[in-house]
Amino acid sequence: MTKIVNHWIGGKTAEGASGNYGPVTDPATGAVTTKVAFASVDEVDAAVAAAKEAYLTWGQSSLAQRTTILFKFRALLDANRDAIAELITAEHGKVHSDALGEVARGLEIVDLACGINVQLKGELSTQVASRVDVSSIRQPLGVVAGITPFNFPAMVPMWMFPIAIACGNTFVLKPSEKDPSAAVKLAELLAEAGLPDGVFNVVHGDKVAVDRLLEHPDVKAVSFVGSTPIARYIHTTASANGKRVQALGGAKNHMLVLPDADLDAAADAAVSAAYGSAGERCMAISAVVAVGSIGDELVEKIRERAEKIKIGPGNDPTSEMGPLITAVHRDKVASYVEGAAAEGCEVVLDGTGYTVDGFEDGHWIGISLLDKVPTGAKAYTDEIFGPVLCVLRAETYEEGVALINSSPFGNGTAIFTRDGGAARRFQLEIEAGMVGVNVPIPVPVGYHSFGGWKDSLFGDHHIYGNDGTHFYTRGKVVTTRWPDPSEAPTGVDLGFPRNH
Repeated sequence: MTKIVNHWIGGKTAEGASGNYGPVTDPATGAVTTKVAFASVDEVDAAVAAAKEAYLTWGQSSLAQRTTILFKFRALLDANRDAIAELITAEHGKVHSDALGEVARGLEIVDLACGINVQLKGELSTQVASRVDVSSIRQPLGVVAGITPFNFPAMVPMWMFPIAIACGNTFVLKPSEKDPSAAVKLAELLAEAGLPDGVFNVVHGDKVAVDRLLEHPDVKAVSFVGSTPIARYIHTTASANGKRVQALGGAKNHMLVLPDADLDAAADAAVSAAYGSAGERCMAISAVVAVGSIGDELVEKIRERAEKIKIGPGNDPTSEMGPLITAVHRDKVASYVEGAAAEGCEVVLDGTGYTVDGFEDGHWIGISLLDKVPTGAKAYTDEIFGPVLCVLRAETYEEGVALINSSPFGNGTAIFTRDGGAARRFQLEIEAGMVGVNVPIPVPVGYHSFGGWKDSLFGDHHIYGNDGTHFYTRGKVVTTRWPDPSEAPTGVDLGFPRNH
């Protein structure tokens, strides 16, 4: 019997009423294992209405009440790591260790939300004029929404909702329809932790659900993570409807390797960052820029390591890389490799046509490594979102930096070198929002914010960290003047001396 994933509205399961369902496959087998209900406009409206109703009390709740619930949620999340990871592996395909890592990174943001009282402290200036004080406070927005991608079905929602609800907002999540079960599990754990009905809601669906959230007058802010074209659409549409927007888009993350770098460490890092989670992450290293004469040696070290990666089902403990999310995506990724030679690339490893014995219908693709890639090749210009690593050559540090800065994306980047001066120059000169120095995937910890530059971010706020708190609250400045008790009207004596 096929499993059905329904919505979560007002603190309970809400069966799909639209009659529209989408298939969810097991990427390792290609079999449809689940149907997910697609929300109609009315169902999205019901979720927003539940969130709006809940905000009347949740928005006025104490910080102590909110953080108490979040601490309970954190404990439940920790206890259910394996169960959530299993849901992720079953629907996304990533290996269990990657799925566990995803949950761990989400937990970091829950930790931050548990201490939100520190982030929400205001400011006070006394005696700005005679008996006049000025204070600044931050207050929640109301109903906010999150639209999240398939590649991190637990982590990315947890980049959003823990901070949003800790700040006093209520939340409507529209997760990816390709792997929806983790989102529902998070909703169930929040309810078990004591979160009031309606504070957190989940609606599944396609563009119908997305567009309704973007235009709904009661949704005050929208957070999004996904591809650049959709991020631009989300930002344009939601902004036109008067909403605050943070829309994180795609990437083409570069790793600059200088001649003095430890090439073994750089090769290890390149393989991990390019092929981990099958390359389906916006912080994957997809382009290595080798400076000077080290290119051939570096490519050979990468090839030696890449060939040893064991590809198989995500629930096999020996697997190091799983399948891609869908057959359509697998075929798209393969097309970049198949057309690479004609565009001037040297194909060192070709992962197309790869299959796993016993799982021939899975969405498999092997490791691909392209060398001497021209900057005009599609494998370089496009965000592939798969296990394909491009190597480009540069004669000098300056040429490498210019190459990276010419990219329309500016999500993350890294430099590998032993030279502190070169690293310092790089972190100041490079045009990207996140920089790693001998760190291949510079994803900030929870108390620093995540976000890129250029076509990798639309909106003014990065996600989580201090930016997350500011995004989900709005500032208010209060100026007060109280008369001195000695100036009380005649006949009223508060016992204060009148001789000062």
